[in-house]
Amino acid sequence: MKQTALALLFAAALPLAQAQTPSVMALWPEGVPGAKTGLGPERNDKGTTTNVSEPTLTVFRPAVDRPNGTAVIIAPGGGYVMQATAREGEQYANWLSTLGVTSFVLKYRLAEFGHPAPLQDVLRAVRLVREHAAELHVRPDRIGVMGSSAGGHLAASAGTLFDSPLGRTGAAIDKVSARPDFLMLMYPVITMEEPAVHKGSRKALLGANPSAEAIQLMSLEKQVTARTPPTLLIHTQEDQAVPVENSILFYQALTRAKVPAEMYLFEHGSHGMGMRAGLGTASMWPRRAEEWLKDRGLLDPVK
Repeated sequence: MKQTALALLFAAALPLAQAQTPSVMALWPEGVPGAKTGLGPERNDKGTTTNVSEPTLTVFRPAVDRPNGTAVIIAPGGGYVMQATAREGEQYANWLSTLGVTSFVLKYRLAEFGHPAPLQDVLRAVRLVREHAAELHVRPDRIGVMGSSAGGHLAASAGTLFDSPLGRTGAAIDKVSARPDFLMLMYPVITMEEPAVHKGSRKALLGANPSAEAIQLMSLEKQVTARTPPTLLIHTQEDQAVPVENSILFYQALTRAKVPAEMYLFEHGSHGMGMRAGLGTASMWPRRAEEWLKDRGLLDPVK
């Protein structure tokens, strides 16, 4: 039985030379917590994903001969109602693969489930990658989470709420640490409070009339502690969907907690810019991110 489960989870765990085609890992092989019936099939259209009921990780192996052992779990954005899987998932994974990083694009549950389902999914993803680091050829102390927009909120949730009981289901794997080793946040949703809140993300995650306690918990600038992992933040002034104040609030909280953080605030670049060219200095953010990863030793070869 155990062998069968591992085969299901790690169809991707082939010799590295053969594993350039992405493959899929089941996030909840024992059954999705709070599973719902009658939701209909998942929908995939023009690079987006909606109506998720079976969360997964799609594995992208490094496109180099000697991977460095760093892993990044990527949460695409989409306001907790959809996921920009191609632009903010697969595209980032392909870029990271050129740096020797093993990437895992997270397909997480959305508004059909609401809080705490996305948190459960991202924390299970971290635990799963860490528990099976050897099979995946990654280091258990080099597992980061990257997210864009609402996916940035989910990534920041992993970095602040990794010990929350809401992220546990009673499975044996809950004993594995869900704390990411670093965060990379692209124009993230951070706060659930006015005036900087992205109201669509708040409604999709917490409902039309969230409690004060839920707003407080999921306003992640209020959940930062000294244990929050080192963080890279990227945002733009031109972002009319998720105000730049979201990143600023998180950076200020990180600074107060003495958490290493670096933030790039660019003039140009609309929300959801991904890796578009022609946005002035904002189009160079992958270079800045590579420098940050390198400076933190995350691109050093495995010893």
